[in-house]
Amino acid sequence: MSVEIRVPPLGESVVEATVGTWLKQAGEPVEKDEVLVELETDKITVEVAAPRSGVLSRIEKQEGETVGLNEVLGTIEEGASAGAAAGEGDAVEAKPDAAVNAARGAAVRAEAGGGAAAPGTEERAATATPPQSSPAARAIAAEHGIDIASISGTGPNGRVTKEDVLQALERRQAEATPAAPTEPRPSAPPPPAEPAPARPSAPPPTPTLSTDGKRETRERMSRRRQTIARRLVEAQQTTASLTTFNEIDMSRVFSLRKRRQENFVKQHGVKLGFMSFFAKAVVGALRRFPRLNAEIQGDEIVLKHYYDIGIAVGTDEGLVVPVVRDVDRLSFAEIERQIADLAKRAREGKLTLPELQGGTFTITNGGIYGSMLSTPILNPPQVGILGMHNIVERPVVVDGQIEIRPMMFVALTYDHRIVDGSEAVRFLVTVKEMIEDPETMLLEG
Repeated sequence: MSVEIRVPPLGESVVEATVGTWLKQAGEPVEKDEVLVELETDKITVEVAAPRSGVLSRIEKQEGETVGLNEVLGTIEEGASAGAAAGEGDAVEAKPDAAVNAARGAAVRAEAGGGAAAPGTEERAATATPPQSSPAARAIAAEHGIDIASISGTGPNGRVTKEDVLQALERRQAEATPAAPTEPRPSAPPPPAEPAPARPSAPPPTPTLSTDGKRETRERMSRRRQTIARRLVEAQQTTASLTTFNEIDMSRVFSLRKRRQENFVKQHGVKLGFMSFFAKAVVGALRRFPRLNAEIQGDEIVLKHYYDIGIAVGTDEGLVVPVVRDVDRLSFAEIERQIADLAKRAREGKLTLPELQGGTFTITNGGIYGSMLSTPILNPPQVGILGMHNIVERPVVVDGQIEIRPMMFVALTYDHRIVDGSEAVRFLVTVKEMIEDPETMLLEG
């Protein structure tokens, strides 16, 4: 009996995905609930599991293809053997020839400096499951003739990333480059030098080349990167974005963290960072200026009386914005724990769709990368986003005296269609005042 493997629901407003990595090949046995293939959406990577035990008899959608909801990805034959399920012709197509695999394994051993293979190695090489790898990693490896099975992956679950392949390529080229011969030291002093000839004109600059000598390389944009690009352009085209700036003296927050950090870690098991201060300050400012916690629906303004704050996190696949729910009801420790957990799972690709949806306002921190000043882009349908930046000691005037203080530039981008400039400026001043006087946040709740 055949059972179809179909594209599962992908979440609200997500209607298509790109086939990522097949973890099983046609003709291989599978167990019920075993992950068979990864689907890449604009938000997360979805794992598709086997609905029944049996043999993966056919793969309908190959890696890199775009699929829609409920489309057939492949077929499982229940209770069949590999030969019976795939048929003689399919088995040949699904699995590489054993001799080819054995030769490939021998080539890898020869490149690594190994000798003859031990008895049985060829059979093991022929049946070994290839490591998980990203499409970009496989494309680069194929282009340069690198066996991806010889690379140790540093991604989630040992997945081979593009960076892993590039590092392997650099190592191979470094090993292949002979060392320059050392010239023998002369036994006698050299004759007197003749007058130096006129310096020739400088040679033309050498064009920058890739590691393999090519002036250009191409790689396919992931679905997530394509969607990020599309939405950034849409945000610029469909909103009346404007940015206002201010600077914050971080002295009191520094002092408070220094005094409380040790006890905070002992009591809560997490460090007291800057993000919890800014999240609380943002909630206080949103209460005073509720239009920054709203969205436009047609000709109506929807004011939201809850505070679900998106925290932008940079990953290898691009920026994602997991949401911390009901920040007004959370303690500093709860905020820090949730941010740490969401950021960790974002980088591991383990976030769920609900965790990425429904934010009312966003905070992004370019300062962790060294950014001094930037203009963040709105995350529609939200109408406000706060940009944090690098903290730098600068001379400032305090009570008529010049002092060195840790200063941070902050930026607020807002949708001018419903937020007036005066509201935006006063919102940012409120955030500044709360951070510069952290006890204020206790009064704001």
